[in-house]
Amino acid sequence: MRWEGVDDELARMVSETKLNDARDRRRIREAFKGVQLEIDHCLLKAQYDGLKTEEIGFQVNPELLLYEVNSRGVEIFSKSWLPENSSIKALVCFCHGYGDTCTFFFEGVARKLASCGFGVFAMDYPGFGLSEGLHGYIPSFDSLVNDVVEHFSKIKEKPEYHGLPSFLFGESMGGAVVLKVHFKQPDSWTGAILVAPMCKIADNVIPPWPVKQFLIGIAKLLPERKLVPQKDLGEMAFRDPKKLQQTKYNAIAYKGNPRLRTAVEMLRTTQEIEQRLHEVSLPLLILHGEADIVTDPSVSKALYEQARSADKKLHLYKDSYHALLEGEPDEIIYQVFGDIISWLNNHVEKI
Repeated sequence: MRWEGVDDELARMVSETKLNDARDRRRIREAFKGVQLEIDHCLLKAQYDGLKTEEIGFQVNPELLLYEVNSRGVEIFSKSWLPENSSIKALVCFCHGYGDTCTFFFEGVARKLASCGFGVFAMDYPGFGLSEGLHGYIPSFDSLVNDVVEHFSKIKEKPEYHGLPSFLFGESMGGAVVLKVHFKQPDSWTGAILVAPMCKIADNVIPPWPVKQFLIGIAKLLPERKLVPQKDLGEMAFRDPKKLQQTKYNAIAYKGNPRLRTAVEMLRTTQEIEQRLHEVSLPLLILHGEADIVTDPSVSKALYEQARSADKKLHLYKDSYHALLEGEPDEIIYQVFGDIISWLNNHVEKI
């Protein structure tokens, strides 16, 4: 594979690295991160002054890389983006999608939110991005959610953030993570933003019933194997062809076929969420593309209708695909951004 702006040696390093181990993903990201931020995407071209960023998993010197170790003994990479010259209006805690990390397109999303006065925090799940674990492997979705709860709870407990409103923000699979966090902490969050949430995987993405039952059975024996058939999710998620090509610059994102246990866990989680939509009770902003064929927009409509939240809003975007904040024409991305920031500002002002 060739990338514009990437020399042959770096391209060869990426193509020859398996990425199963976090150490290899970290090495690739360290070599590649400068190139990522130079791509011609509206999220990454925007310049903002007065922001402060911090990575927990940063290079202290060539021999020492510090990572936070959680209560399960897993090294977690995390990052924050803060307004440097003004007070923070609220905390926004981000949960990324299945084929994503918190260090690529979200870099632009986070900078925009921080420039509007929000403190933004994100982490890579175990097995994703720069966090420890087998690449793309989710042995237990509940354990993943517990890791997220633990990480963001530590942030909210810091004295400097005491009393600030706090919002969950989830894209795609991250939307399922957000809802599961809410079920565990029903009274702990000021509100939630869900972008194309994975409340149900679209029917055309799931294998036929006999194949699905076979894969569920064999997952008990070969949980880490990549045997689940998958269509090209990038083509299904990104409407803008140029932005689709830019996804390859997220060199450490998981791009292989789903591992058996991962697929079973995601399917089980969406089935659980679909049965518990009526339990959602926090202020809610749901944004979904009407042409999304990765996660089912009809279930976002059902979430809006069934959630017992008194404060809820649904935005559906005509002709838009799954990747609302990354893969749409620039004007749609700006529109979605505007809807999110307006909602956040309105809810901060109410407090």
